[in-house]
Amino acid sequence: LRSCLPGRARCTNASRRARLVARFGDIYAQERLDAETLLKTYVSDVEMVQRIIYIAAVESFHAAKMAYRQFKIRVRETLSLGHSGPESLEDTVLDYIVRHEDLYDVQASVNEVIRSMNINPKISFPPEIDFIVISTLIQEVCLVAFSMQTLIPPLDVAFGTDGELFSETRYYRSFDSDLTAALVAYHVWPALMENDVVIAKGEAVTKR
Repeated sequence: LRSCLPGRARCTNASRRARLVARFGDIYAQERLDAETLLKTYVSDVEMVQRIIYIAAVESFHAAKMAYRQFKIRVRETLSLGHSGPESLEDTVLDYIVRHEDLYDVQASVNEVIRSMNINPKISFPPEIDFIVISTLIQEVCLVAFSMQTLIPPLDVAFGTDGELFSETRYYRSFDSDLTAALVAYHVWPALMENDVVIAKGEAVTKR
């Protein structure tokens, strides 16, 4: 993509979207389980382990979206100085970001996620351990979330709250769920959304 033509970001939107959705699924299947295995060596409460991972994923999307907005503002300010067309400034900005995604300071986002997790009242960790132990998971979610902001329309994760009505279209039930329970006790993995449409189901635990 280094040599892509103006407007190429729009042209490659479908293929990039397919790749990123697949990558999100891979993270759920691999990095999430690796993080779960690692956390279980420090935390015996499985629910707490799963809450930590879910919050890490949601916070990673939040941090990546913030970083993308700031990155886009800087790129627009720089390119607007010499922009003459024929493509729109917005298309030129998007093309530049897609070509130079490696300029995204993912470590800054990882640090921001860990800071947010440290003050989240829903999760706790032994004081001698730091959330940095799952930084690989956080980094991978941040990277895919940042890239998803370059799509038209961008992809995001669903906002979930404890006690919400369980949605069959949005989540799978975890194997240890009460299948007759109507409410979500807690979330394991967020659903991936395009506007209000579910692209990939998340996972939740239902209990009475």
